[in-house]
Amino acid sequence: MPAAPNPVYTTTVPIRWGDMDAQGHVNNTVYFRYMEQARVEWFEGTRARLGGFPGQGQVIVNASCTFLAPLTYPGSVEIRMYLGSHGRSSIETRYELWMERRKYAEGAAKIVWVDLATGASAPLPESLLALCVRPSMSTSESSTP
Repeated sequence: MPAAPNPVYTTTVPIRWGDMDAQGHVNNTVYFRYMEQARVEWFEGTRARLGGFPGQGQVIVNASCTFLAPLTYPGSVEIRMYLGSHGRSSIETRYELWMERRKYAEGAAKIVWVDLATGASAPLPESLLALCVRPSMSTSESSTP
């Protein structure tokens, strides 16, 4: 049985007029950008807190989203990020998109840790693995231009 996802980060992003499509709601592709924003902010903060990971990085090998209701402008979307199960070089991330106390979408992305010089997968750093087994929630309010 997989472990319950570990909440690690929450951020808030304003919905921009240009995020909407011809049907008057946020375009499906933008949901992935909202999840990406949370992931990038979390990794930047984690790198800074843990002293960085020189020569290493991460790539997304798959991503998914279940759309529960259409987001619309104006408003701000809260993105909640969770860490799930992990392997030697990969970690599952999960996301929830909320606005005004209602969940609008759920998503996931599998991240593989890589050696940037070779492009090959690399073992997850021990300090990063430690975040998978204990709560490490940090909250940040953020805006994107």
